[in-house]
Amino acid sequence: MPKNGKAVKRELDDDVTESVRDLLSNEDACDDSFKKSSLIVGGHGGVGKECDVEEGGSGGEEEEDEEEEERPAWNSKLQYILAQVGFSVGLGNVWRFPYLCQKNGGGAYLVPYLILLILIGIPLFFLELAVGQRIRRGSIGVWNYISPRLGGIGFASCMVCFFVALYYNVIIGWSLFYFSQSFQQPLPWDECPLVKNKTSTYREPECERSSATTYYWYREALNISDSISEGGGLNWKMTVCLLIAWSMVCLAMIKGIQSSGKVMYFSSLFPYVVLICFLVRALLLKGSVDGIRHMFTPKLEIMLEAKVWREAATQVFFALGLGFGGVIAFSSYNKRDNNCHFDAVLVSFINFFTSVLATLVVFAVLGFKANIMIDKCVTLNTNKIVGLLGTDIERSLIPHHINLTHVDQVSAEDYHQMIEIIKDVKEDQYQALGLDPCSIEQELNKAVQGTGLAFIAFTEAMTHFPASPFWSVMFFLMLVNLGLGSMFGTIEGILTPLIDTFKVRKEFLTVGCCVLAFSIGLVFVQRSGNYFVAMFDDYSATLPLLIVVVLENVAVAWVYGIDKFFEDLKDMLGFTPYRFYYYMWKYITPTLLLVLLCASFIQLSMTPPSYSAWIQEEAKEQTLAFPPWGIVVCISLVVMAVMPVPVVFGLRYFNVIDDGASGRSAVSYKKGRIIKEAAGPGGAEDDDASLIRGRSPSEAPSPMPGNNIYRKQSGAGADTAPNGRYGIGYLMADMPDMPESDL
Repeated sequence: MPKNGKAVKRELDDDVTESVRDLLSNEDACDDSFKKSSLIVGGHGGVGKECDVEEGGSGGEEEEDEEEEERPAWNSKLQYILAQVGFSVGLGNVWRFPYLCQKNGGGAYLVPYLILLILIGIPLFFLELAVGQRIRRGSIGVWNYISPRLGGIGFASCMVCFFVALYYNVIIGWSLFYFSQSFQQPLPWDECPLVKNKTSTYREPECERSSATTYYWYREALNISDSISEGGGLNWKMTVCLLIAWSMVCLAMIKGIQSSGKVMYFSSLFPYVVLICFLVRALLLKGSVDGIRHMFTPKLEIMLEAKVWREAATQVFFALGLGFGGVIAFSSYNKRDNNCHFDAVLVSFINFFTSVLATLVVFAVLGFKANIMIDKCVTLNTNKIVGLLGTDIERSLIPHHINLTHVDQVSAEDYHQMIEIIKDVKEDQYQALGLDPCSIEQELNKAVQGTGLAFIAFTEAMTHFPASPFWSVMFFLMLVNLGLGSMFGTIEGILTPLIDTFKVRKEFLTVGCCVLAFSIGLVFVQRSGNYFVAMFDDYSATLPLLIVVVLENVAVAWVYGIDKFFEDLKDMLGFTPYRFYYYMWKYITPTLLLVLLCASFIQLSMTPPSYSAWIQEEAKEQTLAFPPWGIVVCISLVVMAVMPVPVVFGLRYFNVIDDGASGRSAVSYKKGRIIKEAAGPGGAEDDDASLIRGRSPSEAPSPMPGNNIYRKQSGAGADTAPNGRYGIGYLMADMPDMPESDL
């Protein structure tokens, strides 16, 4: 009940007649609008409609202000946009999108990506923003409100967020380790280490057979084992980095958006500063234009392949953070009349242009690296030609303007000219000569993604930068900030629904969640931890998130009703959204999602569970199949993530859970009014006051109405009806279409 209920009781003798008269007149005023609009949800501090203004008076405004204070809010629209951008723009924009662009037709890949961004990305992003802002709850509360039987969607989102947070923060820990090692000149991964024994000094064999950056990543940083079955104990360096990463997340999230929102100003904007600096610096380096030209050279024939569209749809889906609950959680702290349609379009295109910017940077740097590799290749193979002169290769085949006395001065163009002549003359014997074509296109076509791009290819390129430690510090600090921005949204997707549901202290839940996650995360910092990161990345999120988003779309468009949802949007935004979204949400988007879900399921079914292992003796990667227990873990990750959906549905369907019993407060409805009741036994004084202080739906403290939609009469007992609902001694509200929920 309202906090000032007892004060109302003291004034009851003087004002009861006038109050009851006002109550009855306001009932009539709100009756029509209430019947038309199911439930007007304002959450904590929702903005009332016309009848709210008429009935509330000054007292109503005071109570609305009190409720507004109870739920945190963003300090500014900029802070909110930066939070959404920080969540959606993550590590995938830097090391996944460029790889897909390189693999799937260069610039031509942008066409299917943009089409699917418009057909899938923006409509679903808008949908999540709208339901979060309208209902002002986290993912659990939102889907409980729309349909209690689909309440498991929110729990599934929390499970996926938790799984992703476990390994995502490990990647931030890796970035922190490289960041801490970047304050050295030369960088520690610049050259292979030397091994000394009693008689001689030689380079580390494992490093000689691979490369300095590859050796540093697998041996110095991860100290990786040969397979997932060889645990090898904890890597203490990475354990400390993981502890620091979780401490940063905990400190930033402990006060909710009041603390994390301020961090967003730096964590969301700093990566753009670094990317722009990298782009300017890379463009001044030799070969960067070759990389960018390679990126934008379209291979149109690849666009006709179904795999390209499937991978583009998957990238759109994950790039925006759909299904995690973070988008819903962030938008739930918005004002009810915020233009979330503008936010959805703005954040989606910021995400897209960030991906393009990161791709430009990556290809410019890889173009520079490719030219360095080509120069080394030319020098090596020119030495081979010099050794073959007079035996397998006639001197007359070498153009006169090419001076082979200074091998390191032979340009790539001169080398290619020699190779073409030798290939034409020695057609049959050419392969036996063992000469490499040293093609820059082949070097750029070596597809690298994920940790291989960030911790091997990019670090190798930066060793050739002037002032390489500075650029290394900037790069890994950018990765840390990109990771933290996404982690804030992921953790918010866990904390906000749990706090809204179970009413626990934010500080205690945040610390408990981070301690638990760090404890489980120790699995990822043992010597075989990298293999577990790959396992979780492949199996804990893809299928579960697709299932979650399909159910979200179906719940809003078909269970809640697309027409009712459009009415809610019109009331909230002040205008009717484009009819485009009506057909997207109802027909096209769910169809495309189902096709994507089936394609992903078929791909996972046809591809045996495997991982890429680093074999120390051979100094190269090798694809290994997961052991039987590993396959069980892969399947368990998928099952545990989606299990809440059928479990909650079954419990609700068979009435195992009483829809009204578990909430901390019940909300009663009577002719368009909501009266908040305490969950514990209340006296008659409270109940009499609540009748006088009836409030409009938009002023309700919680938008999730309980199935216990009854108002207790003064002095009546609480008898239980056969169906588990309170019936005897209660006045049932005239609300046949009210969605049910226990929250």
